Amino acid sequence: GEAYLGGRVQTRRGARALRQGPEMNQIGAVKKLLIANRGEIACRVMKTARRLGVPTVAVYSKADENAKHVTYADEAFYIGAAAAKDSYLRKDKIIDIARRTGATHIHPGYGFLSENTDFAQDCATNGIKFVGPPASAIRAMGDKIESKVIMEKAGVPLVPGYHGADQSLETLVEECKKIGFPVLVKAALGGGGKGMKVATCEEECVDAIQSAQREALSSFSDQRVLLEKYVGSPRHIEVQVLADSHGKVLHFYERDCSVQRRHQKIVEE
Repeated sequence: GEAYLGGRVQTRRGARALRQGPEMNQIGAVKKLLIANRGEIACRVMKTARRLGVPTVAVYSKADENAKHVTYADEAFYIGAAAAKDSYLRKDKIIDIARRTGATHIHPGYGFLSENTDFAQDCATNGIKFVGPPASAIRAMGDKIESKVIMEKAGVPLVPGYHGADQSLETLVEECKKIGFPVLVKAALGGGGKGMKVATCEEECVDAIQSAQREALSSFSDQRVLLEKYVGSPRHIEVQVLADSHGKVLHFYERDCSVQRRHQKIVEE
């Protein structure tokens, strides 16, 4: 049904036109911003956009129809049922809404489609700016083997290991022996500690490789793995880098992510 809200029509399953940006748009290139996410991250992006005078578009699932980000945006569109696969992961619906509303940019937030190469490419194909890395960068950084090749060419020091194209069991076992045990077998795609196995000796090598390959295939539809010399008690330090399309690059100093459980980060500080 429909209800009037401050003189504007609110459509339950369509758009909710709630308000316009309170001040002149300070970023001329960003005519309108669609946030393909929900909750706190969507609200934070909208808050900054409002401060800069950029109109915003929200998308929401059945479960989030009364969520804060829906009422905070200038427009809001229903995109599907509660399950993420039926709503926030529907690339086609999100891009269709962006085109219909005249959104020039899509901000993916984090999670969902933020590291989806196809989505970034679809945005570019439709003339919409993806607020994030280009599809080529997402593809390169999402594939640990390709990332290793890029770092190797750039002269960045790497942990001793193997990231070659030959993925036969015989080659992987031989490379394990060359590296020296213990060896970490790691899925080429994905994260979250999935597809990571440690072989502490030659007798465990085949099982570790095959187990990592099965888990990688099941979780990421790609059974390729790479090998690294296993470091038992490392410090896991990350540096976040932000770059724009004008050649400006910033880094946000170090983050210690050493506190982990099952290869998953628990604390970042």
